[in-house]
Amino acid sequence: MLFAWLTSCDLNVSLRNKISRKPVENAYIESFNGKLRDECLNENWFITLKDARETIEAWRIDYNEFRPHSSLGDLSPVEYVNKTEKTLIHSGR
Repeated sequence: MLFAWLTSCDLNVSLRNKISRKPVENAYIESFNGKLRDECLNENWFITLKDARETIEAWRIDYNEFRPHSSLGDLSPVEYVNKTEKTLIHSGR
């Protein structure tokens, strides 16, 4: 289902590894799915499809832009990108 969605969108995304059929084969996705389920899906009662889309989108923006991630040195993704860009600029790359 995810593969079908990715290919139907014009996102220019390629899959590097085989699509995992077992949860333990992709710990990053399972970690994300658990956070989405625990922090968003289980905490909200969606009245309409529009309500679900808006609520999930707000959670996605918070998760992807503002929330610190331990894998990024406890920086938010936006902070990490900004820091990385500054480092590359200063190093002349």
